[in-house]
Amino acid sequence: MRIRSAPYAVATMCYSDHARPPLSPLQGAAEDHGDIRLTAADGTRFAAYEARAAKPSGRGMVILPDVRGLHDFYKELVVRFAEAGFDAVAIDYFGRSAPNDDRSEAFDYKPHTAQTTSEMVAQDVRAAVERLRRSAGDRVRAVFSVGFCWGGSASWRQSGEGHGLAGAIGFYGGRPMTRAAAAIPRMRAPLLMLLAGVDSTPPQEFAQFADAVRARGLEVEAHTYPGAPHSFFDRSFAEHAKACDDAWRRILDFTARLTPVAARAT
Repeated sequence: MRIRSAPYAVATMCYSDHARPPLSPLQGAAEDHGDIRLTAADGTRFAAYEARAAKPSGRGMVILPDVRGLHDFYKELVVRFAEAGFDAVAIDYFGRSAPNDDRSEAFDYKPHTAQTTSEMVAQDVRAAVERLRRSAGDRVRAVFSVGFCWGGSASWRQSGEGHGLAGAIGFYGGRPMTRAAAAIPRMRAPLLMLLAGVDSTPPQEFAQFADAVRARGLEVEAHTYPGAPHSFFDRSFAEHAKACDDAWRRILDFTARLTPVAARAT
């Protein structure tokens, strides 16, 4: 399988400016949350947002946003993860091309996604992983990634990018055979796939991708929410509250199981 180095295919916007992440069933507190800047291996400085857990569980999370980059939904999601016991960092993708950090709905993301390669995303994720390990010390024994839409497939791909992740989680993750399959031969971390029942990517493609990863001997947990639309993980979608709650539980169970027992706060 040839390694893909071209820009990711352009997807549609996932979350609007009015979307808000669902609350986790674990409600602790977040500390020291705010905007930061990280530096990738190629020297690019880019926007990120971090928070620390008041009651750390030994888990760290790198959040890969949707196609629009680091907007307010993901900054709030960082805090939600910290309340659930994770030290967390969300990254922006467009430090190499965008003139500022505005990622409101007015931001025209398409020219920037067209310039963004999988290698660039991997460098930015690596900077976030290193930030978690450096700043958290013994607080973080296992680092995971979670991504949404465009970032969902990118998150699964991070299993093969050499970051030493304990697991890689993706919501929706459109066109994984285009965006993530080239990394399968290098994958080392288990995957969690949280899929919308009503989405543009054919279910057969997700199944093909999952089977290809399992053929490498890696665990893949895949769950589809029947009737749930793309971007269902949004607390303004009251009719999908059960799916949101279940997705949170699966994330917490998946990450707890893959975190060394000595690092758990439970």
